[in-house]
Amino acid sequence: MFDGPLRVAVIDDSALYRQMILNVLGRIAGVEVVGTAADGDAAVELVARVQPDVITLDVQMPGRDGIEVLRELRQRRLAPLAIMISSLTAQGAPATVAALMEGAFDVILKPIGVDPHVSRELIHQELSEKLAAVRESLGADQAAAVAVPPPWKTALRPSSGTRFDCVVIGTSTGGPQALRAVIPQLPAELPAAVMVVQHIPPQFTSSLAERLDSGSMLRVVEAAEGMTVEKGRVLLAPGGMHLAVSRRDEHVVCVLDDGPRRHGCRPSLDHLLESAAALYGSRVLAIVLTGMGCDGVEGCRAVRERGGRVIAQAAEGCVVFGMPKAVITAGLADEVVPLEQVAATVIGHLR
Repeated sequence: MFDGPLRVAVIDDSALYRQMILNVLGRIAGVEVVGTAADGDAAVELVARVQPDVITLDVQMPGRDGIEVLRELRQRRLAPLAIMISSLTAQGAPATVAALMEGAFDVILKPIGVDPHVSRELIHQELSEKLAAVRESLGADQAAAVAVPPPWKTALRPSSGTRFDCVVIGTSTGGPQALRAVIPQLPAELPAAVMVVQHIPPQFTSSLAERLDSGSMLRVVEAAEGMTVEKGRVLLAPGGMHLAVSRRDEHVVCVLDDGPRRHGCRPSLDHLLESAAALYGSRVLAIVLTGMGCDGVEGCRAVRERGGRVIAQAAEGCVVFGMPKAVITAGLADEVVPLEQVAATVIGHLR
């Protein structure tokens, strides 16, 4: 259990944004600001000196940028949870995705072209949600994970020997790191299509697909309307759009829409899983990885009802145990496995 205020340091080269974030943090209960820094070198020294629980970290700064700060902190074995503050520029999206791959907790976009009051409110909403997830990751929900049986003691539904044609992976907070641990381990000849829902702002999904593609044997692309779903390719749902599947002639294709959010999410894992279960029946293998919230519970129920199988990530190694825990406590997980065993478990089911 995490007690006491979250100790937060604010790092941004813009005096305007530093002050805005300070003002916002002052309105969030249970937060104590322990320092500020205007560049990467000062940030490293500040973190070493005050050892905050959390840092808000500008992605692009002169000198040592946000990614270099994260690497230096890791080298010094300093481990505050980093919420990246990103501006939407040509360099901003790839750099932010790289930071998430390097271990950043989550990302917030700097609002552009809006009234300062609206900008403050947007930042306030985002920071409130992220800091609530931080508190969850630092103890409250993770501690409750001891009630979940370890993987080797989990009561499993016997495998039916079904051939799986579709693997659906869902994740949120901590997802880019988790996906980097799973997708590059899948072989090029994987005999199933793979579709991924990652909760992330829409500006970053293309860069995330490119980063995963560069390190994987499978082709990883951002899904587009009408794109064919085929074996040996990974399709990443675009941020801000729901992804579903439909049969057209002999092919299965992607269907995108910007309908209402589900559990605050678009894309929604529930939306994709329900669609996949309706189309593929028992041939769906669902994987629920780290993330806050409960997106995926209804979709996993649909998968189970049609004879498919559900794998949830074990608590240890989750950045936030919310999504997997929701599936486990609903009694929908056939297997609960550590992150490092997820790829091997998928491959085993597809043989």
